[in-house]
Amino acid sequence: MKKIGRDRAVTVILFIITCVIIAACIIVLNKDDSVPAQGGIDGGTYVPIIMYHSLLKDESMHGKYVISPDAFEQDLAYLQEHGYTAVLISDLIAYVYDGAPLPNKPVVLTFDDGYYNNYLYAYPLLEKYDSKIVISIIGYYSQKYSDSGEVSPYYTHVTWDNIKEMTASGRVEILNHSYNMHSTSGRVGTEKLNGESMEQYAQTLKQDLSTTQALLSEKAGVTPQAFTYPFGAVSKGEEEIVRSMGFKATLSCENKMNVLVPGDPECLYGLNRFIRPDGIGSEEFFEEKVKLQEYFE
Repeated sequence: MKKIGRDRAVTVILFIITCVIIAACIIVLNKDDSVPAQGGIDGGTYVPIIMYHSLLKDESMHGKYVISPDAFEQDLAYLQEHGYTAVLISDLIAYVYDGAPLPNKPVVLTFDDGYYNNYLYAYPLLEKYDSKIVISIIGYYSQKYSDSGEVSPYYTHVTWDNIKEMTASGRVEILNHSYNMHSTSGRVGTEKLNGESMEQYAQTLKQDLSTTQALLSEKAGVTPQAFTYPFGAVSKGEEEIVRSMGFKATLSCENKMNVLVPGDPECLYGLNRFIRPDGIGSEEFFEEKVKLQEYFE
């Protein structure tokens, strides 16, 4: 009887061990390997985001927020030569929420304000360098110049027709940069005013952002998933309001690298961006300011 009891115990133990091994094999076989660790981070990836504004040939206009079209083309050439792939904010959202894979060396190229010169100079270069860009538009100005038909690389903004053409190419993504809150007179960007109640502030902010969302949907068939803070100005409680509107990402202005982790939506809010000024070459900018080699080489 004792021998039979021992035999049964051994049989039970072997059965349990076998079940554990089979379960472990199932977990390994079903593990999602579509999102590899990239850029030296276990389970996540580094994503540099570059911030441009205006492209003009007029050298007298060049500065912190204006560079030449040639300088932008040199940036595209540098990134292509060094194996970087431009992706969109929607790609980052898909990576975090759905585990969609990103390339080994991703980079996001963003343009703030939606100047017409983005369409005139940047857009035609994208096919040549197999690249993509993200443009954050100010709804009021896109509406204004769509209505007037006025065109100038110096001051007009992209129209609804420009936006439809660019987004149809698959190489341009449009983000919300407010409807008419891109100003420093009175309120700084979308910041809360002193003495303004949270209820009043939330109503004002939602109405403004919703206006651009509605216009883009109606006029261009586009519904942005992300919001870009004007001037990078953010008030306490503002992020919660923006999230409540369904935006899955927000862009700020800090010159820092981003770390994105699948399954962690928090990493998509307050995305950092390196501003690209005039007066510096592509190699120096990407290697000394952004320090891409420290993360990807």
